[in-house]
Order: sequence, then C-alpha cells, then structure tokens
Amino acid sequence: MLGISKMAAGVEPSATLAAAARARQLKSEGKDVLDFSVGEPDFPTPKFICEAGNLAISQGKTRYTPASGTIELRKTIASWYESEYGLLVTPEQVIVSGGAKQSIHNTLAALVGPGDEVIIPTPYWVSYGDLVKMTGATAVLVQTTLDDGFKMTRDQLERAITPQTKLLMLNSPSNPTGAVYTRAELIDFAEVVVGRNIGVISDEIYEKLVFGNAKATCFATLNPALAERVITISGVSKTYAMTGWRIGWAIGPKHVVSAMGNIQSQETSNPCSISQEAARAALTGEQGFLVPMVKEFEARRDLVCSGLNEIPGIRCFVPDGAFYAFFDISETFGKAVTGGPFFSDTEFCKAALDHALVCLVQGSAFGAPGHARLSFAASRSQLEEGLRRLARWLATTP
Repeated sequence: MLGISKMAAGVEPSATLAAAARARQLKSEGKDVLDFSVGEPDFPTPKFICEAGNLAISQGKTRYTPASGTIELRKTIASWYESEYGLLVTPEQVIVSGGAKQSIHNTLAALVGPGDEVIIPTPYWVSYGDLVKMTGATAVLVQTTLDDGFKMTRDQLERAITPQTKLLMLNSPSNPTGAVYTRAELIDFAEVVVGRNIGVISDEIYEKLVFGNAKATCFATLNPALAERVITISGVSKTYAMTGWRIGWAIGPKHVVSAMGNIQSQETSNPCSISQEAARAALTGEQGFLVPMVKEFEARRDLVCSGLNEIPGIRCFVPDGAFYAFFDISETFGKAVTGGPFFSDTEFCKAALDHALVCLVQGSAFGAPGHARLSFAASRSQLEEGLRRLARWLATTP
C-alpha cells in the first residue's frame, strides 16, 4: 500500500466544497436542500464574455499559450490596473493562473518555506492556512471578533511580527465576513510592513462587490515602497460570474512573478486559452451589468442579515462587501432543539442540514469557532425560505 506524504496528510479538504458535496448528495436522494455553502455568483456569465469565448474557439485559439498567460491578456490586466487604480505595472509583472487560488499558491511557493511565518487575520478564507502549510511555513493567526468588525488593528499586526515573519495575508473585502478595511486602516498596515520589511499578499478578488459608502482599496497603491513587497491577487470569478472559467492573476515585483512563472510552467503550464480570451473581453467590455448585480447583492444582504438577527441566539455581522453573512451561533449551544443539543459550530451546521435542509459552512473552517457562514449568492425566494427553515428549526423541541 502506498504511503501518503506528510504534506498531503496534513492538508484538510476544502470545507466549503465538502459542504456542497454533502448538499448534492442529499439532493440526489430527493431532499429539498437549500445550499448556501459555496461562494459562487448565481448570475450568468455576461453574454458578451461568452461570445468572446465562442469566438476564440472558432478562431482556433485552442493551443498552448505561454505558461504565465498570453501577452495580450497580461497587457490588458496591466492597463486595467492603471485605469482603475493608477497602479503602473508592466506585463512582465503579471502572471495569469487557473484561478486566484492557484495565484495564491504560486505566490506562497515562491516566497516562503520551512521556518518562515505568515500572518493571517481571522476569520480567513478556508484555503489560506492549508496553502501556507503546504509550503512548510507556519501560519500565525490574529484573532478578530464580530464586535470589532472582524478587522485586525495596527497594534495586533505589530505584536504578531517576529524575526521569522515573511508575509502578511490580507483579504478586503473579506471572505467569509464581508468586512472591508478603510483606506486609512490599510495605510496603517502599509506603514508597518514597510517599516518592518515584510511582504504582503493582498487578495482583492471581491474588489467590485462593495455596498453603500464602502470602497475597496488596491493595497499596492498606498506607498511607493510597496512596489517591491506586495503581491496583488484578483481574477474574474466573482466580479464577472466566471467561476468555472478559472482565470485569476497575480501582480508583483518582476523577479517574484518570474519565479512564480517557473513554478507554474512545471505545475500546470498555461491557464485555459479560451478562458484567457474571455477574460480579456470581461476587462475591456461594457461594465454596466455590474451596477444591478451589486445592487441585488446589497438587497440580499439586507434581507439575510436582518432575518438572521431576528432569530433568537444568532448575531449576524452586516458586511460591506462580498456576498456572505457570517454570524455568531454560540448562544444556541446546549439548547434543546431537534437534532440537538449541539456544542460546536460543526454540530450546528450538520444539524441545520439534517433537520432544516439548509446547508451552511461552519465558522471553525475559517478560524472562527462558534460562527457559521451563509452565502447569499442565491435568489431572494430561496434566501427567505432558508431563513424561515432556520427560524422554525431553532424554535422546535425534540
């Protein structure tokens, strides 16, 4: 029997994908499950983007491309950042990968290893910790809470830095909380990392999905000294409803991007040629579809957060971005309800699926025990029914 490597044995499966798989299994058994587990826009990919993909196929653009992506797409990405944020980068500073997750993996693989530390504010996206672990580096978790808006402070960051610190990982707007750091808060972080000579991975994949007066900030633009120490991560999955097209990118110092390209050339070679053409169309085409999409997400946020906060035992954070409701369920622990009592977020989410047929993701998967995440990338009717089911279930007795 073949033995499993220490690296593979130490990596956990994605909690969000595992929850979705369980929901699909129950659906296949005829159960009317409402699945709010996966972070995937429920809007169709805009027609003009699909047409660009079809055109690429008809034109025979089905061959290998350079491992780091076509020069045309890398030029488009560089131009987009100059137009959107005033960030000046060359195509040689851009690498295109099979999604933002691969971009983060390539960045970590290029920059850290055994003995290095990577600071990660919690709650964090489920893959961050395991991606760090796969390099042999150590994740240093900085705890935040609902009461402080799920935001790390400058003081917390400074106290987490040690001689072994190599990187800080930031995600704003955040998955799973939807928290959005203000420009002033990020400037504080920029001063710290420049002064302490550490790098930053800034995951900005939800940058266009912000609500009200909140604004996403491109971290790399905050200080000229950041040019040599920030890797910016983004992609087309969330903004353009292109999750299955698998296109993400990283932007950073040329020597780091070159190293990432070498890794990718051995790892997967190029991202999908057809998807690259579609991504070019996404970035250069008419952006008007974004306004109603963001408006609808904001309306769903208001619906879900108000509904959750009306359920006894639940406290829900109201996010400024992304499409997740992240809520405290700890007051429900130990209560006599159908499928209970439960004493952890994992038990809560299992019982919610089994008895309310509502699929959520446990907060412990995001480094925040006692919480749960609900993706409101679903129709209002589904969300309203999901809220009714949760309220009804938590009001029952065995």
